[in-house]
Amino acid sequence: MANFKTHVSVAALASLAAAGVAVKMQLISYDQTLWLVFLGMVGGLLPDIDAGNSRPVRLLFNVLALLAVSATAELLQHRHDSYWVLSGAAVAYVTVRYGLFALFNHFTEHRGVFHSLLAAVFFALLASCISYYFLHWTVMQAWLNGLFIAFGFIVHLLLDELYSVDLKNKRMKKSFGTALKLCHYQNLTASLSLLALTMVLAWFAPSTLPVRQAIGLLHWHVIK
Repeated sequence: MANFKTHVSVAALASLAAAGVAVKMQLISYDQTLWLVFLGMVGGLLPDIDAGNSRPVRLLFNVLALLAVSATAELLQHRHDSYWVLSGAAVAYVTVRYGLFALFNHFTEHRGVFHSLLAAVFFALLASCISYYFLHWTVMQAWLNGLFIAFGFIVHLLLDELYSVDLKNKRMKKSFGTALKLCHYQNLTASLSLLALTMVLAWFAPSTLPVRQAIGLLHWHVIK
């Protein structure tokens, strides 16, 4: 399995190349490149959120805890005294950072459902929906955000599979085939649950018309 530094570096380089293609196709401007590369790097770390106490999962829950603190403070600051605001924010942080984190670790396993192409689609749709409905990005920008998350995610899966091949001894390691898969075949409950959530997100996702137009434009460029 590739290490943290390798996943970040390769995801960044691959996303930079993909962003360059998007600039050439005039889908984005140069000032959007770094943002999409960042999202590709985030996607490159997401598959390891089920790896117990790994850096990606700690980082994820630290961010979620800070978002919970921000949301709680925003909700309470106009209704209660500062003491209650601080108390509520502290409870929100502890609940998410430690309570939700422990619950997540209890119900997930490394290289389980989050190490699959289904999970890549789920996170792509989740990022697109958040970008469109909550951050009010345009449809095209929202889809680009989701696609770069998925792109980095798949780069991670491919790297893990490549590291499962021992070229020196010309053999496959036991981990081969556990990273790049459609879903988690050994846990159908988890896979079906994630599939259901993915279908819900697909229902609410913004229009795919800009994406189909971009694919047509890419096809035209290739032919030309």
